[in-house]
Amino acid sequence: MVLAEHELVIGEIVLREVERGLTRKLRVADEVAAVDLALLRGRPVQPTARPPKGSPVRDADDARILATALAAGADVLVTGDRHFLDVRDRIQGITVTDPRGFWELHRGKRT
Repeated sequence: MVLAEHELVIGEIVLREVERGLTRKLRVADEVAAVDLALLRGRPVQPTARPPKGSPVRDADDARILATALAAGADVLVTGDRHFLDVRDRIQGITVTDPRGFWELHRGKRT
C-alpha cells in the first residue's frame, strides 16, 4: 500500500537498522535480507541528517532518523519505536505514528 499509494522516503540510517534487525534480531538469511534491502535501495535514499539541538528524541540514532525524515520533507514517520512514540506530541513538522496508526490515517479514521 505504501509503495502503491505513497512516496516512500527512507534514510541510509534506517537501511542500516533494517539490515541489523533482519540479520541479527530476526536471523533472516543473508540472501533474503539482501533481496529486501535491494528493494528498499531501489527507492531514493536520503543521506543521514544531523539532528538539531534540543531534539525531543533522546537516542542519538533515533534523533538522526527524525532529522533525516524532516530534511526529506516526509509527512509521516511510521515507527514502532517507543523512543519516538512516547514523545510524538512534542515533535513538530511531522506526524509520528505506529503502523496501525498509519493504516488508520490512510483509511481516514484518524486526523
